[in-house]
Amino acid sequence: MKTVRNTLFLGTALALAACGGELNDAEMMDGSDISQTEAPLMLAPAGTAIPGSYIVVTKQEGGLRRASLASRIQARHNYSVINGFAADLTAEQLAEVRKDANVLFVEEDAVVKLEATQSPATWGIDRIDQVSLPLSNSYTYTTTASNVTAYVIDTGIQISHSQFGGRAAVGYDAIGDGQNGNDCQGHGTHVAGTIGSATYGVAKGVKLRAVRVLNCSGSGTNSGVIAGINWVTTNHVKPAVANMSLGGSASSAVNTAVTNLSNAGVFVAVAAGNNNANASGYSPASAPAVTTVGASTKTDARASYSNYGSLIDIFAPGTDITSTWIGSGTNTISGTSMASPHVAGVGALYKGTYGDASSATVDSWIKSNASVGKITGVPSGTTTNLLNKKSL
Repeated sequence: MKTVRNTLFLGTALALAACGGELNDAEMMDGSDISQTEAPLMLAPAGTAIPGSYIVVTKQEGGLRRASLASRIQARHNYSVINGFAADLTAEQLAEVRKDANVLFVEEDAVVKLEATQSPATWGIDRIDQVSLPLSNSYTYTTTASNVTAYVIDTGIQISHSQFGGRAAVGYDAIGDGQNGNDCQGHGTHVAGTIGSATYGVAKGVKLRAVRVLNCSGSGTNSGVIAGINWVTTNHVKPAVANMSLGGSASSAVNTAVTNLSNAGVFVAVAAGNNNANASGYSPASAPAVTTVGASTKTDARASYSNYGSLIDIFAPGTDITSTWIGSGTNTISGTSMASPHVAGVGALYKGTYGDASSATVDSWIKSNASVGKITGVPSGTTTNLLNKKSL
């Protein structure tokens, strides 16, 4: 969790949290509601923008001021976790939206992807219950966090996998391709398994909820990710944690949404990213009020792919992690995607032991109880601390 960021904070507002539907601003007026200056347009990095798709963030709740403009725009997602909506806009509509007096900024919608790579068991949970190597070949825990719900914002979950013991269920699907929360890619099931499967999980009794924002190819959009965050913010059952093993280019809209989710009392662990670059250039890794996780290897080195920098809160095992997979089997893969759910699982253990707590409290406990100075090969200004669940 970070305390200082160059990030725009917005309050939650819109009454509409469901996706789709026409922007109905019948009570709004034209004329004086046209701004003399255009709201900023935030461009996505080359090759990541989704043509014609935009996230519109407003200054106050209620959407666009101009009823005549609002009536011509069909929202794909309406948000309450941030003031705003996502829609396809023509060049003419975009120009008009930017001149609306209630628009704070417009952001090009961009591609979001999972943060994992295929690689040649599980050592990860073994590593996080001890301070130093060598591994003890055991994992000791005092709670299963059966009173906690973990929201997996990812590719979905294979609900029927025997490792979940009936504890997994569908929460929300932003993709709309008929899968209805089912994982047709595998990544989300792997992440869910590290959080809470019977054999490979950190918190072996946690309730798992699929929040599907990435498709069968493992890609999605910022607007869809915000829709998933929006659903969790509105519908979560406490005590709650969430995991986001995904990433894209830095997005003020995504960062604001996930910050508001964290501030609503859902502890959020996020993958730092697999770009071997500073995490400040990526979202949600650069968001305040989340716990950003880098990946470590079996020898306590920073994984060569792991992002770094002052925004990394902690490292966790991320290389060659075995967990659940679609088809009711397992898979061994690597990435900061695999590191982050270890932290989400420990967050669930904390809430399972001590009851509900603020995200800041959980983040502080995790960092205060880390195995200090264990990670090698980190650039200057990056933490060297490794996740340790201690007595949980």
